[in-house]
Amino acid sequence: QEQLVESGGGLVQAGGSLRLSCAASRRIFSSYPMAWFRQAPGKEREFAASISVSGGVTSYADSVKGRFTISRNNADNTVYLEMHSLKPEDTAVYYCGAGRGLVFSTSRVSDYWGQGTQVTVSS
Repeated sequence: QEQLVESGGGLVQAGGSLRLSCAASRRIFSSYPMAWFRQAPGKEREFAASISVSGGVTSYADSVKGRFTISRNNADNTVYLEMHSLKPEDTAVYYCGAGRGLVFSTSRVSDYWGQGTQVTVSS
């Protein structure tokens, strides 16, 4: 069964940085735009960033714009989320998704999900 596997989460102080990784199968990576979503306790899953198949188009939620950068590496079928200037409100489980369209920002468009990686930002 094809899957996405996230890694890189952890505990970091406010103002710090983390890099999340999402490894995908070659078939998924070469065919689908990818995105990062996050879900805090008691809240709905929300969009963070998305990137097109080519990597030439990206989209960000206003809440992370200027602090997060999404990228993809064709050599190892991996999509990354560089997170800087982290805030306590960034605390959530971060999920990688593979969906439809050029880029996507709604979770129902995602055909595949990873298991999630926890990011905790302390104040």
